[in-house]
Amino acid sequence: MPDLKRHGKRVFIGFVGGLVALIGFVLIPYPGPGWLIVFAGFAILSTEFLFAQKALDWLHKKYDQWAAWVKKQPMYLRVLIVAFTGLVVLVTAWLLNTFGLVNWLLDLKQPWLVSPLGR
Repeated sequence: MPDLKRHGKRVFIGFVGGLVALIGFVLIPYPGPGWLIVFAGFAILSTEFLFAQKALDWLHKKYDQWAAWVKKQPMYLRVLIVAFTGLVVLVTAWLLNTFGLVNWLLDLKQPWLVSPLGR
């Protein structure tokens, strides 16, 4: 019976940690705590799985390298990175029909604001 309890705990930790990490990966391109959520997911997983601890260490190292690389870049490139992030947010908002809702609420009659997924 203790083996079943242990196995159930591992399955639960695997599910929760995997779900948290997956949500974090989806949120990475958006402003906010995407990477923090990924690290939290792998920290949860690492309580039961050795591979997750190794992956967490590797991800943390790569994140630090990326942050150091960005800091060394000229201002125009950092601005381009921020602009690309903003573009990702705008395209996502458009695809989720956020602008279409504003279009409808304000009666703007601008068909290009409506997402192709909302038609």
